[in-house]
Amino acid sequence: MAGLKDYVNKQVGENHEKIEHHVREILKLIGENVEREGLLDTPARVARMYEEIFAGYEVDPRDVLGVTFEENHEELVIVKDIVYYSQCEHHMAPFFGKVHIGYIPSGRIAGLSKLARLVEAVTRRLQVQERITSQIADIMEEVLNPQGVMVVVEGEHLCMCARGVKKPGSKTVTSAVRGSFRKDAASRAEFLSLIKE
Repeated sequence: MAGLKDYVNKQVGENHEKIEHHVREILKLIGENVEREGLLDTPARVARMYEEIFAGYEVDPRDVLGVTFEENHEELVIVKDIVYYSQCEHHMAPFFGKVHIGYIPSGRIAGLSKLARLVEAVTRRLQVQERITSQIADIMEEVLNPQGVMVVVEGEHLCMCARGVKKPGSKTVTSAVRGSFRKDAASRAEFLSLIKE
């Protein structure tokens, strides 16, 4: 993802002053003194933070899966507990959690680290958890053409914990089921039991 980072650095670099200006204006609007010591560098820090947390833009997540390998393996493959951080598109508040991906290959497999990179590419942008779940499953299905794919995403949303109903510790769980997992209850049950271990 070095190419993506270079692109985002260039984009943010070109817009750095604009982002700083607008952050400074927001700070003023909420009643802060932008000249106080603790806030002097905040606009620049926010601009740099955007480079990192929105690094998923301008990359096609399908490309992140990269090279796939021909392999005659037709049993369940699971990568679980992939930690992610994202930003809610409704409040621009963080949400975070874990992604669990399982698939049954039909002749092609992906490098295991590529699944974590796919999660990064999909989550590092303004998102909703439901879309993250579906996008990961759809991309896996499109690129690998497996017999089946199942994705479970757990998330804790600060827009729900720190504001609004203020229910810290509550978690949202979403799932996407594709291919053979739709019809095969035993495969679904195996996946769900293995991600709980």
